[in-house]
Amino acid sequence: MTTTPLAAAAIAQLEAEGVDAVIGTVTNPAGLTQAKTVPIRRSNAFADPGLGASPVWHAFAIDHTGIAFTDHIGVIGDQRVRIDLSALRILGDGLAWAPASFFEQDGAPVAECSRTALGRIESALADAGLEALVGHELEFLLVQADGHPLPSTVWAQYGLAGVLEHEAFVRDVIAATSLSGIGIEQLHPEYGTNQFEISLTPQSPVASVDQLVLTRIIVSRIARRHGMRVSLSPTPFVGDAGCGAHQHFSLRNAAGPLFSDGVGAHGMTSSGESAIAGLLRGLPEAQGLLCGSIVSGLRLHPGNWAGTYVCWGTENREAAVRFVAGGPGSPYGGNVEVKAVDPSANPYFAAAVILGLALDGIEHNAVLPQEVKVDPATLSDTDRDKAGIELLSTSQPQVIAALDKSQLVRAILGDAAVDATVAVRRFEHDNYAHLNREQLADKFRMAWSV
Repeated sequence: MTTTPLAAAAIAQLEAEGVDAVIGTVTNPAGLTQAKTVPIRRSNAFADPGLGASPVWHAFAIDHTGIAFTDHIGVIGDQRVRIDLSALRILGDGLAWAPASFFEQDGAPVAECSRTALGRIESALADAGLEALVGHELEFLLVQADGHPLPSTVWAQYGLAGVLEHEAFVRDVIAATSLSGIGIEQLHPEYGTNQFEISLTPQSPVASVDQLVLTRIIVSRIARRHGMRVSLSPTPFVGDAGCGAHQHFSLRNAAGPLFSDGVGAHGMTSSGESAIAGLLRGLPEAQGLLCGSIVSGLRLHPGNWAGTYVCWGTENREAAVRFVAGGPGSPYGGNVEVKAVDPSANPYFAAAVILGLALDGIEHNAVLPQEVKVDPATLSDTDRDKAGIELLSTSQPQVIAALDKSQLVRAILGDAAVDATVAVRRFEHDNYAHLNREQLADKFRMAWSV
């Protein structure tokens, strides 16, 4: 990845607009957002050669104290964190932000770097004559500054009361995201009390995740101003629906979209069908990258719209893969929503493995299984077995083992990325599996917060 120098005139312009510092962020395999900050006039140095970071950045765990050391990640060595100046955005209040990637001191990309991994998949799609658009949904829960539940006098699922209850917060989020150039499709109260969802405008894969990370930062900053915090836990409180991080994607080639204007199921092309088939085939092995944290299993239950059943269906919110058909109600055409993803995932890795599985399906002409047109929970065990419908596992050791053994996912992301993810997830299990459900939710409620 090359960086673009920020000219002295551009720096002067940013200073004139009140920017005096630049934050650069990376996301590690545990899904943690890490950062370094420089004065605005050090921006070029932050971009190249970058700022030093220990390899253990890839091994920091969600308890905010532990390190999942491996044979390849330890106290020896140093890497460079480089910001992408072409993606720099103004945050306001004197701050700007840019996404960053890891590089070795000789300039080679670091194998564990998630942003680089997604960029590699984006390039692989281009080499195959494919272009992807990815859209993210950000679900989050507003809590008190100490992480305890916020009181709520009035709340209704998806109701106006939620907007009015937090009107100042909502307006400030809209204003701040607009300043930073973020495309918000919609913002609404969710199913849970004090829970919101933001749907972001689809973009190319790397740009889409950059936008998601920036939105998380902005939402968290605004919440702080109002004396609140944002929980990005898949299960902030036991008994609630929990938070997802659903990813939508569409694909097109020179002939047009793969999920619209075809002669296959619901207007899909044969390549579109194979893309979904490849995704379904690899989903159980990739689960550790999509919803593999120690609290993810608390959310993965039928009835939560968490996509716990490995199947696909048009507008089926209990299917792991929800197909959205093209038409007047779908301005971006036919697309696929992967519902199992939750906020504990590294979103760059999650997008990379989703798109990588879709590409693998296309390359191997994978056959699309039969569509599930009902809630899978209403089928008998026998009927689900006949249809090949399985539940995603709620056992973290099982999820970790499937990821560790997956040659398919290793071929997509590389051994280093998979090994680092397995290490941080095993650390969680080894150190905290003795906690009960309520203790786990309480312990990690703010683990992914920024």
